[in-house]
Amino acid sequence: MARQLQVAGKRILVMGAARSGIAAARLLADRGAQVTLNDTKPAQELPVGFESLEGLAVGLRFGEGPDRFLHQTDLVVVSPGIPLSQAFLDKCAALALPVIGELALAASLTDLPILAVTGTNGKTTTVSLMGEMFRQAGRVVQVAGNVGFPLSAAVLKAGPEDVLVVEVSSFQLETVQKIHPRAATVLNITPDHLNRHGSMENYIALKARIFDNQTPADLAVLNLDDPVTRAMAQGVPAQLAYFSVEQEVDAGAMLRKEEIIIRRNGQERIICPSRDLKLPGLHNVQNALAALIMADFMGVPPQVAAYSLKVFQGVEHRIEFVRELDGVAYYNDSKGTNPDATITAFKAMRAPTVVILGGYDKRISFSQMAKMARENRNIQEAVLIGQTAGEIASALQEAGFTACRHAGTLDEAVSLAQSLALPGGNVLFSPACASFDQFKDYEERGRIFKQLVMALGAPGG
Repeated sequence: MARQLQVAGKRILVMGAARSGIAAARLLADRGAQVTLNDTKPAQELPVGFESLEGLAVGLRFGEGPDRFLHQTDLVVVSPGIPLSQAFLDKCAALALPVIGELALAASLTDLPILAVTGTNGKTTTVSLMGEMFRQAGRVVQVAGNVGFPLSAAVLKAGPEDVLVVEVSSFQLETVQKIHPRAATVLNITPDHLNRHGSMENYIALKARIFDNQTPADLAVLNLDDPVTRAMAQGVPAQLAYFSVEQEVDAGAMLRKEEIIIRRNGQERIICPSRDLKLPGLHNVQNALAALIMADFMGVPPQVAAYSLKVFQGVEHRIEFVRELDGVAYYNDSKGTNPDATITAFKAMRAPTVVILGGYDKRISFSQMAKMARENRNIQEAVLIGQTAGEIASALQEAGFTACRHAGTLDEAVSLAQSLALPGGNVLFSPACASFDQFKDYEERGRIFKQLVMALGAPGG
């Protein structure tokens, strides 16, 4: 694949000076661009240092907006966390100034194969499992994107034979024009980030962008059990493969009688029993099937994929076992940032469970989650925190689930959940909301939850 973007000597404005912006600035400087890194926050308020930019041709412009730099710019690169106003886009259009995202930039500066994973839930688990499969096969792999390691950093680090496995968020897809994945998947679609994207239709259209620039030599992987992703097959230019835990597939991977099976070119092979997976829940079988299809397409031997499925331990903050205390198991699912993710966590619980819910309001309905809480006999009590506590309480009560308690902080919620949980049961922290009302991100929230749980029962704890 020819590189799509020439940046040497170009004047490039990078907006957003967190991890992605700094990585983009480093990559651009390495490729000979004249870079300005801009953020509206003053330097002392930015979350990371800039030591990695020392000695590079990168100008730092903090504490002011980007508008004053536009007339001296050939290209604008936007970090994924920055919402773009229509007024700003109109200014760029008037100057014939292209605007792309950090991920699109990095993809346009490499000819390494990109395997792209998007969807509402399961992305990080799937890319992490794919990374395990490639490593076990002796390949050098960079797992990057929306996992805390920007694709720009991965491209800068990668060798000539590396594989890039990339988690792609809807925020990143807002500013993707030319990414060309060798293989791509949309794992599932449920409502999320509607406060940013405006409507479910916009959100679905953004996710489907992942396939736009593929060719018949590439692979598109879709969830046959999800009607929204299944409908994306119309107009996809790549070869199609499907995964399913409910039905047979002609090409792809499936669960049949508790066995994971891959089917390609009319031939099928049993990979392993689903019980061999260390990851809990049927949703993780779906993630495994998607990872298996893409790894197989890239030449990972079936026996290596099978071994990887058996040894992979999972990802932090995804229904992560923290500890057992007084016969109660504690699980950290801080990555449960939407109701559908929390419904999935409910289904993974196999004992009476106290669930901690609530957080930042993304304008998503909690009615389906509330209904599932009432119908799932293992969900015994709900402890509610954060900005959405009142809204979740109303949804639960309307669904007929009345065992709700309120807590002011996560610390109070953990203590209350401990007092409510019975020996042999669980405490599940799966907020169904983003973290931004009280925490920097879901990772900080999850770490604090684990610290609080580990302090239970300790002197003074």
